[in-house]
Amino acid sequence: MEPLIAVAIGILFAAAVYMMLRRSIVKLVIGLMLLSNAANLLIFATAGMVRGAPPLVPEGLSAPAGAVADPLPQALVLTAIVIAFGVLSFAVVLVRRAWEIVGADDLDKMRDTDT
Repeated sequence: MEPLIAVAIGILFAAAVYMMLRRSIVKLVIGLMLLSNAANLLIFATAGMVRGAPPLVPEGLSAPAGAVADPLPQALVLTAIVIAFGVLSFAVVLVRRAWEIVGADDLDKMRDTDT
């Protein structure tokens, strides 16, 4: 299962880089979204893909009983998802405003700032 996840992460990173190198600013935003998803998957994969109980300590014990899931990668990915959504929504607003002013989504046509 983990080699399949590693291949999926590699494909997502490659697709993200490919999309961000295109001339269209919409494809750049799509590449940014793919890059954030690939990074989130990478965090999950490096933390270990194991199932475990929630890390709750029963009353009267000093440690959880049995194998528990590591909550740190889950917290990091949840935070990254929220930040990525904020960046994506800001980028979409910027793209829309740039398209209204320039009239195109080609990055080469956006080089001139006097439009």
